[in-house]
Amino acid sequence: MTNPNHALLELADKGADVDMLRQMVQFMAQRLMDMDVEGRCGAGYDEKSPERINSRNGYRERQWDTRAGSVSLKIPKLRQGSYFPEFLEPRRTAEKALTAVIQEAYVQGISTRSVDDLVKALGMSGVSKSQVSRLCAELDERVGAFLNRQIEGDWPYLWVDATYVKTREAGRVVSVAVIVAVGVNTDGQREVLGLKVGASEAEPFWTEFLRSLNRRGLRGVKLVISDSHEGIKAACAKVLKATWQRCRVHFMRNALAHAGKNQRRMVSAAIGTVFVQESAEAAREQWRGVADQLRAKFPKLSALMDDAEHDVLAFMTFEVAPIKRTHYCSAIGVRNEPKTRGVSA
Repeated sequence: MTNPNHALLELADKGADVDMLRQMVQFMAQRLMDMDVEGRCGAGYDEKSPERINSRNGYRERQWDTRAGSVSLKIPKLRQGSYFPEFLEPRRTAEKALTAVIQEAYVQGISTRSVDDLVKALGMSGVSKSQVSRLCAELDERVGAFLNRQIEGDWPYLWVDATYVKTREAGRVVSVAVIVAVGVNTDGQREVLGLKVGASEAEPFWTEFLRSLNRRGLRGVKLVISDSHEGIKAACAKVLKATWQRCRVHFMRNALAHAGKNQRRMVSAAIGTVFVQESAEAAREQWRGVADQLRAKFPKLSALMDDAEHDVLAFMTFEVAPIKRTHYCSAIGVRNEPKTRGVSA
């Protein structure tokens, strides 16, 4: 199978929930070191064996800076000789390979071949084939536990989005959709609630995904933020029965497509004045004023604004004092920024 096209790495890099990826990087790195040392010693930790040729002698702690954040590792020490994993050496690119394997585990399931290739890339000669199989099972178990965990509490704000990755099916490489749900609870805490892979973003796929979140305990959803994909909108209306908010980021992309390259900064600044208004009434008034201002020069853009007003400004009607305003509403690319009111899109 081919590696996914950095779907989860993009999700972590852009802030949706970096803990998910960082914890898996830490787990994989630690288990690989333990297995490598076990092979070099000829026996497992505290195992009595005539084949033992060395023993552990505690460990030393070290921070490892990765693209998913800083990871705390316990590097094993040996009674005879020294041990330092090659992947921690400066300028090594092994961390990228480790992250790619973890991404594959979330998107399409882990393979022993992928982990075996990773072991070779990390320079861990002490890890056996049986240990690789055991590690695959452990990783699959952790991934399954994360993706199927119970969702507790109320989650009034839900972002849903998708990206496409390459995978191998029946001997050929195909593009599949990876859909993600990110929620914010009543305490203002954000978390990745679900992830699923499918052939496309058709309505039945989104409907089943959202129903699976409900079965796991998702409740209290009041506002769903996404792009204007018809499949998402229909599924949200059917399953969640919550107010739909059109993603501000996606809307701006659509709007700027109707402006020339040299005018896009001006258009973006004009539309941006809407989102600093302190009330829904003021925002609607400013929205219509900007649309009228641009109408003569950009008629298609103004028509788009006329049609999208209610959907883009839906968040303005919500009382959300405990929740920080979020400017980027796509789930793959969502960031929280401190503001005084609202969840914007």
